[in-house]
Amino acid sequence: MTGTPVPGEQGGEPLLRVEGLDVSYRTAGGSLHAVRGASLTVAPGEVVAIVGESGSGKSTLAQSVIGLLPPNGSVDAGSIRLAGGHGPAEELAGLPEKAFRSIRGRRIGLVPQDPTVSLNPVQKIGTQVAEALRVHGLADRRQAAIDAVELLARAGLPDPRVRAGQYPHELSGGMRQRVLIAIAVAANPALLIADEPTSALDATVQRRILDHLEHLTRETGTAVLLITHDLGVAADRADRILVMSGGEIVEEGPVGTILGSPADPYTRTLLASAPGLRRSGAETRAPVPVGEPLVEVRNLVKDFPLPRVNGRRGVLRAVDDVSFTIGRGETLALVGESGSGKSTTARLVLRLADPTAGQVLFDGTDITRVTGKDWRALRRRAQLVYQNPYASLDPKFSVEEVVTEPLRAFRVGSSAEQRQRAADLVQKVALPASVLARRPVELSGGQRQRVAVARALALSPDLVVCDEPVSALDVSVQAKVLDLLAELQAEAGLAYLFISHDLAVVRRVAHRVGVMRDGRLLELRPTEELFDAPGEEYTRELLAAIAGRRRTPAPVVGTP
Repeated sequence: MTGTPVPGEQGGEPLLRVEGLDVSYRTAGGSLHAVRGASLTVAPGEVVAIVGESGSGKSTLAQSVIGLLPPNGSVDAGSIRLAGGHGPAEELAGLPEKAFRSIRGRRIGLVPQDPTVSLNPVQKIGTQVAEALRVHGLADRRQAAIDAVELLARAGLPDPRVRAGQYPHELSGGMRQRVLIAIAVAANPALLIADEPTSALDATVQRRILDHLEHLTRETGTAVLLITHDLGVAADRADRILVMSGGEIVEEGPVGTILGSPADPYTRTLLASAPGLRRSGAETRAPVPVGEPLVEVRNLVKDFPLPRVNGRRGVLRAVDDVSFTIGRGETLALVGESGSGKSTTARLVLRLADPTAGQVLFDGTDITRVTGKDWRALRRRAQLVYQNPYASLDPKFSVEEVVTEPLRAFRVGSSAEQRQRAADLVQKVALPASVLARRPVELSGGQRQRVAVARALALSPDLVVCDEPVSALDVSVQAKVLDLLAELQAEAGLAYLFISHDLAVVRRVAHRVGVMRDGRLLELRPTEELFDAPGEEYTRELLAAIAGRRRTPAPVVGTP
């Protein structure tokens, strides 16, 4: 999605011009200003990326352009002008909802972030794509059904005629995202707003979808306003980057300028935190001392029964003859696409599920065989940090209750000692003592993940399994959590089993990396060795999908 001249170089009127935009939300505590004095332009065919952390105002700005602010949101000042047709540019700020309906989809398309929420679960895929044509009078019912199949094919779905007859839950996450792209481009809009369109997808799926979106927009000359917190994606796909912080655009410019010589300290912080844009030499981990392994996995197998078809019940082999070790003080990462078996392997290591075959030895004891008190004694030595702290922390508990829950479960210490342990752990994960009285919903995503780490450390475990622990976090928050994990490992000699699909993150934290595909461990090697000379074609494909590799920025001087 690159290669178009920026406004001013082609001398024409921008397709989109936003000037002095102020947006606020009405809340119980008063008015909350989300966007302040924002100005930007997007030329026909250009790709402009807006980057920033959660709460920076980037999605609010995009929602203002397409008229999708929530009921308590309002445009207080400024102008949003959209060019098109043969007449003058049309003012969108303050446009009535009825007038906006003829613009959405027809002149401005939208690819939202979450297809699970955005697609109707009780309507077939073909019906939902056809609706985008019918509501704008571009096809009758019969022709729209035919065109919907063609749109699905253009969006890169295999067997588009079959997909058109399926429901959203029958498709993978990547397929559902392609459906949203098909809907967004159905009417060949002049402007496409892509709001975090691939943030929840594996790196290889993300790359394929962004490649296809790039091909479609180049083919039609559609301009793209790309909203993302991933600077690697912005670096790869945009012509220009706008950086937002605190509701303001703090910096903008061509991609090369922003990456090579950022002027604003906030931009330098984002660049320093983006693992895909880091220099590889800074990521090398010290070797782990050789000794007896803490965890030894031998020929692990896990089968899941499938539903009966024609009287026969099949079996899905999710983990297939996997073996590895984890040393004390070592971080072993397992990487691969969704469905590769890495999370199932982690559950088997923790014995949250029983293997079909094979062994897991923890400090020399086969935990696949122990039961009762022996198992309970071993269980407290291994803890888990989930991907989504919002779902894994009890919303009714205070942070103090969350952190002390493992201590209560294992009857460790008195109530006073448990409270003191919680206070110590909160301090250790760099949170203020005031969070102890708050509930998880009152914390940011990064703060909740720190609470999850504190809870995992409550029993002083030897092993912590981290299952996608930072994939839902902004890059700067992600960097702080990863730094915290490294500090805790250095202090306490923790061993980590780190599950991730993000190889840029893995390169930063892991001593060794195992690559999984279809339940099998394809290769297991020291991190730098695997990144410098991967032995498998699949590993090379994963490495090539790391966002930010199209352009390598010069070192950023004076990074805070």
